[in-house]
Amino acid sequence: MKLYGYWRSSSSWRVRIGLAHKGIAHETVPVHLVEGAQRAPAHAARNPMRQVPVLELDDGRMISQSLAILGYLEQVCPAPPLLPSDPYDRAVAWALAEDVNSGTQPLQNLGLVRWGAQSFGADKVAWMRHWIQVGLDAMEARARALGHSGPWLVGDHPTIAEACLVPQLFNARRWGCDLSGWQTLLRAEAAAMALPAFALTHPDTQPDAQPPAP
Repeated sequence: MKLYGYWRSSSSWRVRIGLAHKGIAHETVPVHLVEGAQRAPAHAARNPMRQVPVLELDDGRMISQSLAILGYLEQVCPAPPLLPSDPYDRAVAWALAEDVNSGTQPLQNLGLVRWGAQSFGADKVAWMRHWIQVGLDAMEARARALGHSGPWLVGDHPTIAEACLVPQLFNARRWGCDLSGWQTLLRAEAAAMALPAFALTHPDTQPDAQPPAP
């Protein structure tokens, strides 16, 4: 398998977590989003949306969209799981993942932020902080209402919810968000980052990672 992604892409990190959690060997192929490599014809052929991640299977077929990839991995390699076995808990884990995947992260996409700045002068930092705060406030409220006593958002092991949460909290810190209201989420993040599947797939460990700006 090959994973086409970008070191700081939260969607790519979700898939790296899933692959590592399940122990699936793969090759990492960087796609430099800031330089516009996603718009090159070769990558557009892999994904007409010109986004990452894209997972190329051994037979050359492509799967795009991070949750679709994680769903595929869950079916072909069900153990260890990334979804609870209980139908209700499974639905809740998906809902938490979608709080990030559809409700928060898309508003941080590079193309959208650039368009906002160029079209009506949106302040990039204020934009990022606002939408991250809105999304993670909602995720915190949903997770807190579940009332789980353990570290995980749903059930007794990490799920697709943590796979989406951890990269989003990385973005929250990057943009200087106030994390103090997200104690349930931070508890789950701490438990996740103690596991190799999360810690060893961190953006800073990736082959295309860029050094901090001076």
